[in-house]
Amino acid sequence: MSNEKIQAGLDKYNASVEKAISRFPERPNLPEQRLYTPLDIKDTDYADEIGYPGMYPYTRGVQPTMYRGRFWTMRMYAGFSTAAESNKRYRYLIESGATGLSCAFDLPTQIGYDSDDPISEGEVGKVGVAIDSLADMEILFDQIDLGKVSTSMTINAPASVLLAMYIAVAEKQGVPADQLKGTIQNDILKEYAARGTYIFPPRPSMRLITNIFEYCSKNVPKWNTISISGYHIREAGSTASQEIAFTIADGIAYCEAAIKAGLHIDDFAGRLSFFWNAHNNVLEEVAKFRASRRVWAKVMKERFHAEKPKSMMLRVHTQTAGSMLTAQQPNNNIIRVALQTAAAVMGGTQSLHTNSRDEALALPTEESVMIALRTQQIVAYESGLADVIDPLAGSYYVEALTNKIEKEAWEYINKIDEIGGAVAAIEKGYIQKEIQDSAYKWQMDVESGAKTIVGVNKFQIEEEPPKGLLKVDASVGVAQCERLAAMKAKRDNEAVKAALADLKAACQDENENLMPHILNAVRTYATLGEICGVMREVFGEYEAHVNL
Repeated sequence: MSNEKIQAGLDKYNASVEKAISRFPERPNLPEQRLYTPLDIKDTDYADEIGYPGMYPYTRGVQPTMYRGRFWTMRMYAGFSTAAESNKRYRYLIESGATGLSCAFDLPTQIGYDSDDPISEGEVGKVGVAIDSLADMEILFDQIDLGKVSTSMTINAPASVLLAMYIAVAEKQGVPADQLKGTIQNDILKEYAARGTYIFPPRPSMRLITNIFEYCSKNVPKWNTISISGYHIREAGSTASQEIAFTIADGIAYCEAAIKAGLHIDDFAGRLSFFWNAHNNVLEEVAKFRASRRVWAKVMKERFHAEKPKSMMLRVHTQTAGSMLTAQQPNNNIIRVALQTAAAVMGGTQSLHTNSRDEALALPTEESVMIALRTQQIVAYESGLADVIDPLAGSYYVEALTNKIEKEAWEYINKIDEIGGAVAAIEKGYIQKEIQDSAYKWQMDVESGAKTIVGVNKFQIEEEPPKGLLKVDASVGVAQCERLAAMKAKRDNEAVKAALADLKAACQDENENLMPHILNAVRTYATLGEICGVMREVFGEYEAHVNL
């Protein structure tokens, strides 16, 4: 059918719409365009912009057969209280069918403090597991074969230390480093922009990241050395286009830093991974996933001249949107998570964590975690969504929206380039302000009723106070400090002192890769706080400021 014929039909349809609207007025605050036709994608070149799964530009997925050969990794994010309690949860998840682990660490661990530091009081084990030393890491993975499981760790500023602990535990299990599979988040730029668990200033932070790239390319080749995270950018309030634009801009900065440090793009790019949010608008999310793969493929091919196909593939872990969970009517969150799961699967994620219904109130109970895991399993085995590849390809709306999100993302990336790159854009407050403006608009729309959140600003009910929530008792912190004191008394403190002195000297030499020195310190049972303390002494600490 010719475009002229389609346009004539569309004109006829639009004329009929006026009559329909007079009888049934449309809801307010809807997108301006109500219908999509072949005219909306008439300039799209199928071969160059959509293509085929497993082939450049990877719009339709990074694997030729996607889930027909293997489902995504069902990686449930977990960790709370002590290493022993978290180990029980991990083994429970594996027994229930989870195919990967994802470690949540408490706030002191995330910002490089031991549990006995005064700054840690009241936070030990609260939002994740407390890890002070190799001794805790040994307990965390007790009876879990690190040669068989893939582990993701949501850790950023002290990522090098936690990775070193993981390698050391594997050594004790007899698993060589070159057999380890997993991911460290290791994305410090989004911490400055959106999340806040940073320690060091940008320059030494980027050095630590590129040190990890270099070390793992030679010693831990199956490990994903960074998970460049849009998830937290979206949780802070960004739009879908901003999520992928700001995250890919961060990815560009990491690549540039690694190349400046002497690495070749194809030596490390294949182990870069991304972390997306699965938000509520299902079709927009599917388009976002598709657009993000296309943008990254073009960045790697055209900007960095990567030659290996793996270097151009945007591989992504996804988590359903925590910020969309509501404390009101928490069972509604089961439906939200199911829709977000469907979006991630139709979008082609490689790995997925599904949030639990009660996480707007507390840490999830075992029952809630089981429902969240079963949500993935039902989508995988019963929905049919995993049976065909990129099932929404060809939808006039989804293809047009994919193009729109890509266009908006490029506009942001080009603007960030003009500013001087992601680091400069963060230092000048540009990215932070864009996110804050989007978050403010969302909240105003919710408060005005322009955006409906079921159970929050519409369809409210009287509810009983929630019962049976999982709470971490303050005694956990006391017991953790006692175990830490006992470990310090038993270890070889002279060996610790020597290892920390060696690390300090290495920190002062900008050309030295710090990973071997951190690993050496970890093996002596030097604590996270002691290791990060040495680096704080040499590198200093980052102080947030925003120039608007």
